[in-house]
Amino acid sequence: MSEPSEVPGWGVLSAVAAPVLLIGGWTLAAASQESGFDQVSGTISALAALDADQRWVMTAAIAGTGLCHAVTALALRRASVPGRWWYAAGGLATAAVAVFPLPAGGSEGGAPLHVLAASAAFGLLGTWPLAERLARGRRADRSLPWGLRTPAVAGASIALLGTLAWFAVELGGDRVGLAERVAAAAQACWPLVVVLSARAARRPV
Repeated sequence: MSEPSEVPGWGVLSAVAAPVLLIGGWTLAAASQESGFDQVSGTISALAALDADQRWVMTAAIAGTGLCHAVTALALRRASVPGRWWYAAGGLATAAVAVFPLPAGGSEGGAPLHVLAASAAFGLLGTWPLAERLARGRRADRSLPWGLRTPAVAGASIALLGTLAWFAVELGGDRVGLAERVAAAAQACWPLVVVLSARAARRPV
C-alpha cells in the first residue's frame, strides 16, 4: 500500500507564495518609483531603502518571502531536520533584510546589519540543497521524493551557487540588479520544486 507524502497543503501555499511575493513585490515596487527604476542596475534592497517611494511594498514582500520560507521548511517533513533548520534560517535571515533596510541614498556602507542579513540570506538559501544532502549522509535516495535525491540536489546546487557567483562578480557593476534578481528568484523557486516533488511522491506503508 501507499499513502500521500507528508506535505500539508499550507506548505504548498507557502512555497508558491514565496516567489510570487518576491517577484511580484520587486515588479510593483519598481513601478512605484516616481523617478523610474532600472531593475538591471538597481538592487532589490534599494526598493525598500528609507528614501524609496512606497518602500512598504518591497519591505512587505521581502518579509513575507522570508516567513514563507520558514513555513515551507516546517512543511518539508521528508527532508532532514538539519536541512530544514538550515533552510528556515535562510528564511528568517531574509525577513531580517526587511527589518534592517538600507539608509537614504542606498549606501550599504552605512548599513552593516542589512549587509549581514542579506549575506546570510543569500548564503543559506543558496547552499540549502547542498546542506540538505550532507545532512542526509548515507540515507538511500530511493526513499526520497526526486527533488531531494542526489541528481536533483547536485543540479540545484550548481545552479544556485552559479547564480550567487554571478551576483558576487556583478557587485558594484551595471548589472548587479539583474544578477541579484536571478539569484533571488532561483532561491525562491527551488523550494517549490522540492515541495511539489514531495507532494506528488507516494510512500510505502
